Amino acid sequence: MNKIKYLTLLFVAGILIMGTSCTSKNEKNEDTIQSGTTQAVLVKTMVVKQEPITRTIDYTATLVPFEEVHLAPSTPGRIEKIDVEISDNVSKGQVVAVMDRTNLEQARINLMKLETDFNRMDTLKKTESISDQQYDQIKSAYDIAKTSYEFLLENTQLKAPFNGVISGKYFEDGEIYSGAPNALIGKAAIVSIVQINQLKVLLGISASYYPLITKGMQADVNSEIYPDLTFKGEVFRIYPTIDNATKTFTVEVKIQNDNLKLRPGMFSKIKLDLGKGKAIMVPTIALIKQTGTNDMYIFLNKNNIALKQQIKTGRTIDDKTEILEGINEGDEIIVVGQNKLENKMAITIVK
Repeated sequence: MNKIKYLTLLFVAGILIMGTSCTSKNEKNEDTIQSGTTQAVLVKTMVVKQEPITRTIDYTATLVPFEEVHLAPSTPGRIEKIDVEISDNVSKGQVVAVMDRTNLEQARINLMKLETDFNRMDTLKKTESISDQQYDQIKSAYDIAKTSYEFLLENTQLKAPFNGVISGKYFEDGEIYSGAPNALIGKAAIVSIVQINQLKVLLGISASYYPLITKGMQADVNSEIYPDLTFKGEVFRIYPTIDNATKTFTVEVKIQNDNLKLRPGMFSKIKLDLGKGKAIMVPTIALIKQTGTNDMYIFLNKNNIALKQQIKTGRTIDDKTEILEGINEGDEIIVVGQNKLENKMAITIVK
């Protein structure tokens, strides 16, 4: 009886082992197949090609005055009068501050005397009543006095070099201008003037776009303060060198601001329209980010072997990403199953 029970148990155990073995085979990962001793991953691929796109690049930047100047005389001295206050509008050539005029008045009197002497000598020279040496001496003295007077006049009356707005006033009437840098702006100045009916932004653009950026290129400017408005700008200056550290070049975009809605210091978004062109676009899901870095890579199919290829990406448009470097038109990339791959792993392509 015991022998029959023992045989029965052996029979049941054998059936269980066979069932487990079959289940294990049926539950193999459906994404892989057995090829000899190498397990191949099931993937889907596509051949990359260039597609027509509208090229635009987006940047964020802070608006700055189109022109800005910190007015100061060339030498220290007492400030006689400042004729403007902060936020005052000024016109080109308008006197905004007057320095002590003692030296200017002395220079004016000296110039008048020498001018009289020179005119007298000039008359005598025409009648050849004086020597060339005497004439040259008085002429030199007169020229020096005239230059000195004009220099003092320019530095006694500080004039606005362009139409603008007073953005800073750092002294009051009667104070002494020492020539030391002002703590607020880091420069020596009595007043500051900015031009805000035009503004500009400075953009650091990747060197790869250098052939595409041209003077006069149009730009759209948006500010979070005015979400429903788009302001127009244009590229008016392109710096001629590439920064070796960042591999970027600087572009200045001029923004017309006749209605004065925009102000220096505002944060803005700039979109440059580079026109239509072609680019290699691949599904964004095909891209894999290297853990712990910002490096991106993709897997290529080379004779049913997955090769890991680092790439440089551009813009993302809808569900596709532009590839700037790393792959070429005609390459076959893996778009499904790439997350299960390692470099040089065998693959099987499914349709």
